[in-house]
Amino acid sequence: MSQASSLFTRIEYRLAEQLFHTRWLPRSPRTQRLTMHLFQRCADAGHPAALSLYGHMLFHRGVSPQDKARGARYVLEAAQAGNLKAQYQAGLIHEHGCAQYPRRDERAVTWYARAGEAGHPLAAARMAKAYRDGELGLPVDVAQARHWQALADRHAGLAGETLDTHGVQTRH
Repeated sequence: MSQASSLFTRIEYRLAEQLFHTRWLPRSPRTQRLTMHLFQRCADAGHPAALSLYGHMLFHRGVSPQDKARGARYVLEAAQAGNLKAQYQAGLIHEHGCAQYPRRDERAVTWYARAGEAGHPLAAARMAKAYRDGELGLPVDVAQARHWQALADRHAGLAGETLDTHGVQTRH
């Protein structure tokens, strides 16, 4: 991708983000279509944050199985590119499975661990719960559960949040 097209993609992504998060702008179907179109263009251009966000929306809100599969593909591509939120979502996709990506506990653990180590509090909390309860093919390991819970708490604290015992975030 050329530098000019990369700059244009970043500008399009910022515009889509603004449209998506602006409360004062009416949520007309036309505005929503434009926003989704911009996110799709950016994702198709390989923008990691757009791949993550648009993929997440398609996976969770897509109507057809093809939408969900394309959303999962976008999320996994963003995860490979190092997007922290996408890495956590990749763990969820592999933990719960979908038509294109059947449940694979070992891949879920890999993505949760990668995201948790990189600073995602919910991913670290999920690893703590998995070790505490012997889930995702992991053995019950109190020491590992404590390690991951401490990591989750530290990451949540940096974000001004706390995690309850179920890994649910609350703001201070």
